[in-house]
Amino acid sequence: MKSKKCKTYMDELLEDREFKKLFDEEYQKLIISEKIAKLRKESHLTQKDLAKRIHTTKSAISRYESGGYRGYSITILFKIARACGADLKVNFVPKKKHKSH
Repeated sequence: MKSKKCKTYMDELLEDREFKKLFDEEYQKLIISEKIAKLRKESHLTQKDLAKRIHTTKSAISRYESGGYRGYSITILFKIARACGADLKVNFVPKKKHKSH
């Protein structure tokens, strides 16, 4: 017998298109900040070390690693990647088409 998945409150919220759009935008920013922090740590760099390599401040690196930061540019992401010995790749992923109700 196949069990029916319980619908969570979050599932219900995500059914609202505007909420889902805002949620997805915030989630993408969080992913970027986490990837920056992970790359820096895997490169055995402190925030201060990375800041010095890209000619900025430790507090700027802290902001970039914060989920609430909104000002990412390709230039700064490229500098971070290069300073950590990585390449920057940008992907455009087609959105899934939603079924009409």
